[in-house]
Amino acid sequence: QVHVVESGGGLVQPGGSLRLSCSTSGITFSMYTMGWYRQAPGKQRELVTSITSGRRTNYADSAKGRFTISRDNAKNTVTLQMNSLKPEDTAVYYCKAESASGLVTYWGQGTQVTVSS
Repeated sequence: QVHVVESGGGLVQPGGSLRLSCSTSGITFSMYTMGWYRQAPGKQRELVTSITSGRRTNYADSAKGRFTISRDNAKNTVTLQMNSLKPEDTAVYYCKAESASGLVTYWGQGTQVTVSS
């Protein structure tokens, strides 16, 4: 059985930082592209950043320079370091595991990030 579990969300003031983690089990983690997505109220889910099995990264323009994705294949974990947070970063953040073929995807349940003073 596959599990994808996010953690680390919470309430932070503008300009602050948060570190999200996504732990997986039941997949060959090292072979999967891992991504962080977010969905704000009333908006569609959007890609924030992703990292391939070869550690190639991709960032949304809104995340460039502020967010960093990394993966630890030994721990089957992907991490999102978020700095200089803005109120518009408020959303539920989801972790996605995607197979190399793109045919198989697994989503976590999401973790809430709220940026507010």
